[in-house]
Amino acid sequence: MKKPFKWDNCSDQPAQLKDKAYKKKMRQREFFSLIKTIFTALLILPLSIIAMPFVKRKQISSETFFSMGVDYQREPELTLELLQELDVKRILIRLKLWELETLDELKNFILKNQDKNIILNILQDREHVEDLELLQKDLRVIFKTLDGLIDIYEIGSTINRAKWGFFSVNEYNRFYKTAYDLKEAEFSDAKLIGSGVIDFEYHFTAHTLFNFFKYHYDGVASLLYVDRRGAPENTQMGFTFSDKIAFLSTMVWISPKTKHSLHITETNWPITGTAPYAPTSEHECVSEELYADFMLRYYLLSFASQQVDSVSWHQLIAPGYGLVDNRDGIKKRSAFDTYKFMLQTLKHAQFLRLDIKRDYYILQCLVNNRLLQIHWTLKPTTLKNEEFFEVYSMNAKLIKDETLEIGSSPLYIYIKDAV
Repeated sequence: MKKPFKWDNCSDQPAQLKDKAYKKKMRQREFFSLIKTIFTALLILPLSIIAMPFVKRKQISSETFFSMGVDYQREPELTLELLQELDVKRILIRLKLWELETLDELKNFILKNQDKNIILNILQDREHVEDLELLQKDLRVIFKTLDGLIDIYEIGSTINRAKWGFFSVNEYNRFYKTAYDLKEAEFSDAKLIGSGVIDFEYHFTAHTLFNFFKYHYDGVASLLYVDRRGAPENTQMGFTFSDKIAFLSTMVWISPKTKHSLHITETNWPITGTAPYAPTSEHECVSEELYADFMLRYYLLSFASQQVDSVSWHQLIAPGYGLVDNRDGIKKRSAFDTYKFMLQTLKHAQFLRLDIKRDYYILQCLVNNRLLQIHWTLKPTTLKNEEFFEVYSMNAKLIKDETLEIGSSPLYIYIKDAV
């Protein structure tokens, strides 16, 4: 099977398309779809902004909220050990349509993870976008082989980047409809999520959720990166990360084409000094310390929204952006312990509230009938360590200092006898 676009194994994504004439030709061919995207966005985006205050939160299951992206071919035995250590209950695995010869290998990996909810992200290539009969044939093989083993199938990814194989939303709509029609005809128990828009480009999302194609989503997948803005609390066009979630969730709620379920299926920050493994330029890269801080705060803000069903961190083992670096042996980054303690602490948490005042954040929740506050701030300050506090760093270290340093790294503060 030919690979129309080149895959970059270092950064785990397609290489940049350098044929400008080809890109221009394909975009001209899809001109009318692009016009539909613009007009749909002009109608839906303002409507969604108006409706944002009226969309209710729901109760999110903290146990399956935390999800980890894994590569079934990269250090597979180590991956199983690390997943057991993290005790994560949901994982996301990517399958390339042009590598179906590895399907048995994938199935064996999945069978070793049957104690987990699994999202399988089926990645497209140009050949399957253009040949929908081939797509149907190969999807049938996947669905049949993995029948009963997968919780959710994510159909396609990163649909608003040409290097990933789509040149318009209509191309994606036809792609998704092929999967949906196959599900309806032969695999009615399969759950399909889609859209797969990367970044804060909701004009594309609007077109995937409001159109005349006869299909339905079991939920919406979003690759909601905020790494180019630096810290997760930073704004883009006046929208904070929390605002972006509320905006997207509102579109999900008002769309007639989807269940009210939202999954962030890919996000991370690139790590400085890891080229060519970093998926972006060095300008967007952060230190390992900030990577851990930003990851935790991203999860806390997502959880506080009570509008996101799961967040899949991309990913467990990856030199340029993962919790574990496997370039020269195996090195767990500090973010691994951060993720482990976050999951250990919050996997049975009941969210109460998020307070924000002058860039000081306090997330409150109940954990085993104990009141837990998680503090961080964008403007470093100090806080007295009260007698009724039990304080932990984000890497599980008990802190007994009289004065607490509150800053970029969140602190877990249990309030003794509060409940």
